[in-house]
Amino acid sequence: MQESGSGSKELTTLLGAAERGDDQAVAKLFETLYAELRRIAHAKLRQSERGVLLDTTSLVNESYLRMINQGQLQATDKRFFLAYAARVMRSVVVDLARRQGADRRGGSQLHVTLNTASGGTDGADDLEIIRVHEALEELAKIDERMVHVVEMRYFAGLEDKEIAEALDVSTRTVERDWEKARIFLFATLK
Repeated sequence: MQESGSGSKELTTLLGAAERGDDQAVAKLFETLYAELRRIAHAKLRQSERGVLLDTTSLVNESYLRMINQGQLQATDKRFFLAYAARVMRSVVVDLARRQGADRRGGSQLHVTLNTASGGTDGADDLEIIRVHEALEELAKIDERMVHVVEMRYFAGLEDKEIAEALDVSTRTVERDWEKARIFLFATLK
């Protein structure tokens, strides 16, 4: 994750332009960080297993489109950008899981109840994705920083030290927030 001095300056310049709404800067930023974005997307998709019908490239591309459509990027450095990208990817996966769940239930079609004995697990992964997302929304009401720690660590794969630098807190604070968040999520999802 360490960049050379000129690479760091270029990223800072691109991030500044992207924050001001420069779509070309966002495109260049994605090009520059594409490999890391793919790593994050791959990890996110691996966590959601078979429940999401996206591949790594599709997830990165859909995230890029969402960032462009939002008009203004809010990230002051590489770590903030990657954390923001992880949050957008989470949003893409959750939205897809919701759509798949709605489609499985017939969407706007006429609902007919059938009594079958199959009882398969179709939709179980989608439901879990949505439950985790809802649990994180509940956690945000209590402590938004804990949600940022979860997103940066779990979704973006950042180390505690990198998260601490991004959030301007100590590494020990990040460790405590991670433990508290895990306990909260475990209790909520139980």
